[in-house]
Amino acid sequence: MFRFENPIYLWLLLIIPLLALIRFWGWRQRRRKLRKFGDPALLKELMPDVSKYRPTVKFWLLQAALALLIVMLARPQMGTKISREKRNGIETIICLDISNSMLAQDVVPSRLQKSKMLVENLVDHFTNDKIGLIVFAGDAFVQLPITSDYVSAKMFLQSIDPSLIDMQGTDIARALSMATNSFTQQEKIGRAIILITDGEDHEGGALEAAQAAKKSGMNVFILGVGDTKGSPIPDGQGGYMHDAQGNVVMTALNEDMCQQVAQAGSGKYIHVDNTSDAQEKLNDELVRLQKGETDSVVYSEYDEQFQAFGILVLLLLIIETLILESKNPLTRKFSLFGKKTKTAAMIIVMLCCSLTSFAQADRQHIRQGNKLYHQEEYAKAEVEYKKALSANSRNPQALYNLGCAMMMQQKDSAAIVQFENAGKLQTSKKRKSMAYHNIGWICQRHQMYAEAIEAYKESLRNNPTDNETRYNLALCQRQQKQQQQNGGGNDNKDNKDKDQKDKKDQQKQDQQKQEQKRQPQEQMSKENAEQLLNAAVQEEKATQQRMKKAMQHPNRRQLQKNW
Repeated sequence: MFRFENPIYLWLLLIIPLLALIRFWGWRQRRRKLRKFGDPALLKELMPDVSKYRPTVKFWLLQAALALLIVMLARPQMGTKISREKRNGIETIICLDISNSMLAQDVVPSRLQKSKMLVENLVDHFTNDKIGLIVFAGDAFVQLPITSDYVSAKMFLQSIDPSLIDMQGTDIARALSMATNSFTQQEKIGRAIILITDGEDHEGGALEAAQAAKKSGMNVFILGVGDTKGSPIPDGQGGYMHDAQGNVVMTALNEDMCQQVAQAGSGKYIHVDNTSDAQEKLNDELVRLQKGETDSVVYSEYDEQFQAFGILVLLLLIIETLILESKNPLTRKFSLFGKKTKTAAMIIVMLCCSLTSFAQADRQHIRQGNKLYHQEEYAKAEVEYKKALSANSRNPQALYNLGCAMMMQQKDSAAIVQFENAGKLQTSKKRKSMAYHNIGWICQRHQMYAEAIEAYKESLRNNPTDNETRYNLALCQRQQKQQQQNGGGNDNKDNKDKDQKDKKDQQKQDQQKQEQKRQPQEQMSKENAEQLLNAAVQEEKATQQRMKKAMQHPNRRQLQKNW
């Protein structure tokens, strides 16, 4: 199969007919001028060394070399084969609990890190198997669709963090139901659901979900992580999490519930501690599962074919150099000297184009990721963007698009990190503004108005004409003031309480003004007081005018920008 990696450069081939028209027009003008000198037959006898066909041949040789050079820019590729391989293996969906309780350190280094290490070792033992990854807490979503791409599985595994899901809790039933529907439709193949959790099921329905998975022909294995005695949960600041009463939150492994779910799912419960016993037991259980033929689509890589076109360009330039327009020895020497210089210049240009084609290797993954993103397949798009970053870790476009894909999956914390990295590496002020705009939009959605205001300000520093950012900035400033006036934004208070609080604040301000009037005049002169008062009045009027202009567009939407 033959294809072009950058087919947009093929539009440059339109230069070829344009140059041919210019050549034809020049030839007509030359013949018209020669006729003014005399009879063409007589002029031909007076110029015996002038060839009629050699200039035309040399022109078309250069045209062919230019056309091949443009084809090289388009990066021709060949050798791709799409084949389906039959593999003997099983399909495994891993459901990983990422609730805050998994941060407990009763298992070294922590429950979550131990689970990630266990999954990574499990993937290393896979050869012809397929694997999928689901993360869950109070909610669940597919982190990686079922695939045989183990490299992508490890990449996704490293980015797992409790901040990926805002809704805390442990909804095991939802994770099992999602895993049951995530397998392929192939028959006669072993299927396993590996659920890694501490067993704190706050939602219920886990036994019913395990029984439904069993009826569908799947085995549910439960890996219980933690200690049954309980352990505190670190808060990330050197302390531990506390409840509403100020007590330290303790989390313990619920082995009874884990064993019941494993029994209902026709699987086995395995306790995970600081040893490697759990890993060995799990491997033994998976080996016993029925191994059927899995149908995998294998895409071989495209091979660059620009080298062949480069050789043809060199041959054409050499032939064009050897063909002289006249047989005069003096002209021949001059012509050879000029052609050598031109040939060297063409070779330099060709080498530069080749280096450019190699430097753009990561763009293929970005384009594929963009296609998947527009198809709303954000998880698969995230894989492509990460592959692009593995080829070029300092590609700001890949960082930005990765942040957009994570944001659409509600991985807000990870998305902010990608947007910040893209903003630091981006040289275009407009695109840097887009990155900080999205950071502000995420912070605004989580009511983090101070952080959102700083992000919007940074966005406006790079693109002052962005009215969307201006509107969001004004809206955040207004909401921040309301939050401060309402004592931190408690939305559960009644309007009457707000009015009473406003009256009390007004009374306090009046009392402060009266006390200031009673103070000796030595502290502040009358002129200074009037100046401060006038400045405050002018600032208030300006603020009101800006807010009126902003509120004149109530239908403006909060936009998350994407390239």
